[in-house]
Amino acid sequence: MARPPRAIALPLRDGIGASAVAVPAGPWPTVLDFLAERLPVLGRAGWQARLQAGEVFGDDARPLAPHAPCPAGQHLHYYRWHADEPALPQDEHVVHQDEWLVVADKPHFMPVTPAGRFARQSLLARLRRRLGLDALSPVHRIDRDTAGLVVFAVQPRTRGAYQALFRDRAVRKVYEAVAAHRPALDFPRRHASRLEPDPDRFFVSREVPGAPNSLTDLKRLAVHGEHALYRLHPVTGQRHQLRLHMAALGLPILGDAFYPEVRHAAGTDDWRRPLQLLARGIAFTDPVTGQARHFESTRRLAAAEGRWPAPDDAGLQPSPSGDTSVSGHG
Repeated sequence: MARPPRAIALPLRDGIGASAVAVPAGPWPTVLDFLAERLPVLGRAGWQARLQAGEVFGDDARPLAPHAPCPAGQHLHYYRWHADEPALPQDEHVVHQDEWLVVADKPHFMPVTPAGRFARQSLLARLRRRLGLDALSPVHRIDRDTAGLVVFAVQPRTRGAYQALFRDRAVRKVYEAVAAHRPALDFPRRHASRLEPDPDRFFVSREVPGAPNSLTDLKRLAVHGEHALYRLHPVTGQRHQLRLHMAALGLPILGDAFYPEVRHAAGTDDWRRPLQLLARGIAFTDPVTGQARHFESTRRLAAAEGRWPAPDDAGLQPSPSGDTSVSGHG
């Protein structure tokens, strides 16, 4: 088993911390040979350019040359970014900020942390740059396809206490979704099932027989023709739980490219047809201050109003104030 990377003093770049990859025993005479084979997304020429620019570091935090030897057991440290990283159609909102927490309201298609094609445009990197908070870190995640609230810890020493709330299910989370209206299906209702990763496709999960490990409470809020707005309360937090549970009821969420069947590969975005799922509200007792915390998204699912969005509004209606870009502190 590879050892965890040593902590080295590398600064943030554009709000992005350095990533690390462990070098196992293998036939790589140079650092360039290893990176080109094990992390091929950039290609050999791309890694050579980064190494020549001094953008790959050893465990001593010194830049490595392309021809540097590559012994097993060391870690190579580098910054994840892409020259052709796509721009996103909407910005995040900051709905709350104090000395302990930042709560952000993110749009569809924005990942919480650097992933895939997105690094500088991840919510974490954008907030670090915007707020000047290098130590900011998320205490939970939501899917890149989902819009809505994400909570961040400002101080590293309290991050564990906030993460424990989510691990121990001491947080109430409320989502909204738009899907087909089925009058014969009674609400409110509860859906429980066993979810496991799909063995053939890493980016999706599936329902399987066995003891339930996922539980969602569901309520129908309003009907708009053939569609309805639903409130979803996930009691557990399995991957893609809400999307799977809605699909299992014959109510796949509008814009869902994965459930009940995969319509296109992960990372292929249709800006005009975002997933109609919103992390609407979150509430908990603050483990640091003892306060009752409650935050609400100001976003509105466009399909909840009975229409699909225009290409430039990413599936969301303006907030009640009409402002979709200005931050506020709560």
